[in-house]
Amino acid sequence: MGGPIQGIRNYHNTLVNLGWSRDIVTFEDSNDISNWDFPESLIIHSLGKAKTPIAYNNKLSSFLKTNLINYDVVIIHGLWLYHSYCTMNVFKWLKKNYPDLILPKLYCFPHGMLDPWFQNEKTRKFKSIRNSIYWHLIEKNVVNYVDGVLFTCEEERLLAKTTFSGYSPKKDVTVGYGIIQPPKHNSKMVDDFVDLCPIIKGERYILFLSRIHFKKGVDLLIESYIQLSIENSHLPHLVIAGPNDSSYAREMILLAKSNPKIHFPGMLRGNEKWGALYECDAFILPSHQENFGIAVAEALACRKPVLISNKVNIYREIEQGCAGFINDDTLEGTILIMNLWFNLSEEKKLKMGNDAYSVYKKHFTSESATLNLLKALDSKLFV
Repeated sequence: MGGPIQGIRNYHNTLVNLGWSRDIVTFEDSNDISNWDFPESLIIHSLGKAKTPIAYNNKLSSFLKTNLINYDVVIIHGLWLYHSYCTMNVFKWLKKNYPDLILPKLYCFPHGMLDPWFQNEKTRKFKSIRNSIYWHLIEKNVVNYVDGVLFTCEEERLLAKTTFSGYSPKKDVTVGYGIIQPPKHNSKMVDDFVDLCPIIKGERYILFLSRIHFKKGVDLLIESYIQLSIENSHLPHLVIAGPNDSSYAREMILLAKSNPKIHFPGMLRGNEKWGALYECDAFILPSHQENFGIAVAEALACRKPVLISNKVNIYREIEQGCAGFINDDTLEGTILIMNLWFNLSEEKKLKMGNDAYSVYKKHFTSESATLNLLKALDSKLFV
């Protein structure tokens, strides 16, 4: 679920083109997987649903003991759940019981799960205590045991050093994170999006496309837009796209009720998503914590400037490439980046859109991320 599985999908074609194959081991039911849009060449081993809050699955250990020798590299995606602890223990067990066995290299890809925000955010006090205990008992051992820890961007790698004591990986390396080149813009995309949000037809708008969650700064976005609307009634519309069936989403819909130019079309997929991205003026995400932001990279790939907080970890690349506006994840910071965009000339908006695409090509293609990943995997096989 979420970004990690999309990242795996994005890497796959380039790996295959370079002569590699990759399997996924997942705690999903095979019936659920049959509905997913994965390439046929990607082999998926379904171990069925996990149980307990740490996602325990009693099939994982035996699967790994039987199959690990079939691989050159194993990557643990994500932390704080049973799969990382189990994988480490199986490696230790094999080394002890079969000392002559040649085992694959083992890496960990935290996907932002070592970000200090999760420990410092005041609404997560219980979870931060839980994570601190779990870190010292279990997860620290995993991170320091693996052959290397992989990061999606340099900011994530630097932040990970500040979160917990005892953090001492053998190797930490930024490999990047890439997205597949978006499909070409076509009228079907526009029509599919307008079908979901008909009021936006023919109108200009800025787009938020993510989970509607406190962490994403949605309240800041709505309050900023409402304040700016008081001063300027001719602002482009604001589209907030994401699943809107949570209690927080319903709160945000209520918060925005006074402004008829704020719209909640729900979750966007496929053509709907690309239509929304290609037709928007700019993409906005005033998040309090964002490890990478696949939707941000997708917006760049569609030549859309991005208005983001400096808590989106790829903000440095965007700032250096003049691909948008960045400020703090506060009401004042969000108002500022929106104002800067609204007051920009059309000529400069167009240039910023072209710069956005340049940043995507330089930093965030799936091809470049895959090559970086292969270079990072410390094995004679990759020379």
